[in-house]
Amino acid sequence: MTVPMIGAEAETMLDWLALTQALEAGHKLPRAEISDSFLYRGADTVLSRSAWIDGLGIAVKTATIFPGNAQVNKPTIGGAVSLLDDGDGSLVAFLDFALVTKWKTAGDSLLSALKLAPPQVNTILIVGAGTVAKSLIEAYGAGFPGAKFQIWNRSADKAQALASDRVTPVADLAEAVAGADIVLTCTMATEPVVRGEWIAPGTHLDLIGAYRRDMREVDDAAISKAALFVDSRATTIGHIGEIEFPLQAGVIAATDIRADFYDLKDGLFTRPDADAITIAKNGGGAHLDLMTAAYIRDAVGGQ
Repeated sequence: MTVPMIGAEAETMLDWLALTQALEAGHKLPRAEISDSFLYRGADTVLSRSAWIDGLGIAVKTATIFPGNAQVNKPTIGGAVSLLDDGDGSLVAFLDFALVTKWKTAGDSLLSALKLAPPQVNTILIVGAGTVAKSLIEAYGAGFPGAKFQIWNRSADKAQALASDRVTPVADLAEAVAGADIVLTCTMATEPVVRGEWIAPGTHLDLIGAYRRDMREVDDAAISKAALFVDSRATTIGHIGEIEFPLQAGVIAATDIRADFYDLKDGLFTRPDADAITIAKNGGGAHLDLMTAAYIRDAVGGQ
């Protein structure tokens, strides 16, 4: 049997809302077994993330990070995802690394927003204008079809490059945060970019960019005044500065995290009241790669 190779051409068969439904369904299955491993050669890295969910399958996502490639106009990040059968371990599909990462990252945070955003969403602010920002415009455009987007970036020209009829670059970040219904952060910041004093009651924030212990995008004031959620306790607590800095400073305790996606089935991943500020931290994880890869395989296979 020929194993399918699924790449960017599959995007025409995918749907953001269907992905969020698949992610929610995946968290009703037994809790995932997950493992990460790293290999290094100087500045080069090989990262392998694997997950096994009983009843869904197995995924191994291998990423190569070669910073020197930029000097010869080659991509600095590559890799692939192997999707394996839950019953007999056989190879089901190879999926493009970038495809799975794009849909997993934006779909993960979209699921949080659909559960936590205020009832009326008119303005969505994106902080950061990199590759992830483009995915967020697609995903949140599908999830909140009546909303307009604003985008802020330290380099204004990058924000301007994403301008369209639906996306407006802004220069004053504090003013934009105060006027937004949803704020999405997708930067590489190691110091807070968004301040708690700017955030109005009723705002929802999805924190997407920080992925290391030395990275954070909002300050302690924002974390302490918000109802706090994460996609996965296992991949955020002890791993990401957004959570670790306020934990170590005693600003919050681990028990202040109200829920992760495994609490969806119990109705705990929900906005506490209309005026609450809600924050959801996207930590990712191989189990989310598995759920996303399985959704993509099923969507393509069903055509």
